[in-house]
Amino acid sequence: MTYTPKRWIGLGLSAALLGSTALAACGGPGSEPVKADPPAPKLADAPASMAGEGGEGGEGGGEGGASAGHADMQTLPVDRRIAFMSGHVAAGLALYRAGAPDQAAPHLLHPVSETHAAERAGIDALGFDAAIFENVSAALDEGKSAAEIAPQLDAAEANISLLQENANSDPVGQIDFLMDTCLEEYKIGVVNGAIDNAGEYQDAYGFSVVARDIARRLGTPESEPLVMELELLVRMWPSEGPLADSIPAPVSEIAAQVSRVKLELSGLG
Repeated sequence: MTYTPKRWIGLGLSAALLGSTALAACGGPGSEPVKADPPAPKLADAPASMAGEGGEGGEGGGEGGASAGHADMQTLPVDRRIAFMSGHVAAGLALYRAGAPDQAAPHLLHPVSETHAAERAGIDALGFDAAIFENVSAALDEGKSAAEIAPQLDAAEANISLLQENANSDPVGQIDFLMDTCLEEYKIGVVNGAIDNAGEYQDAYGFSVVARDIARRLGTPESEPLVMELELLVRMWPSEGPLADSIPAPVSEIAAQVSRVKLELSGLG
């Protein structure tokens, strides 16, 4: 899977992105490639804002490897923890639907695994339904395809969206957190132009998807440029999904696009 730069230019950009009903709900299979302008200059590395537990890693996205984005969950407010967990779920759902259940599995463990219990502290009151994710986990174990369990995957996506909406006290802060985490994990996932840690590359995709979806729910004219920049960020991963054998976008281009998102975000704070 090749990487195609994905930044549009021209007066019709905003309308084409924001008005299209053809965009995939989670930015995965079905999204069309976007034409690019010349790559932006490479930005300096952002300082790591967090440190803590290990995350997904390896070619199939298995657990292991340190990540600055995988924080001590006890120190994060509930809305950040939900955003973090949502990113993993978004990546897992995209990978499952892309026909890679083995790669999806570690990401989809976050809502049910004891390893990630700290992420779920206090979220039951916000509508979390563990049974939905237990069903998806069981289907993974049984080797069922995404087509076979499409309703369960849709239910998982809907439950995560419900959690995000019920914890949406600071959407600007959530998006800012997700952008920091996305870039940190992408830098771990992609080294010297190749995927070095597939799990972190996939997590970064999930965080970009969740940030875009939170921005969409703002629903104001002022937020439309932010949604556009986040959609462009999501489209910097292949339309098939963040598969482990993808050819990734350069870290410098992801960093430049995150910077564009943050610029738009700064006007909404």
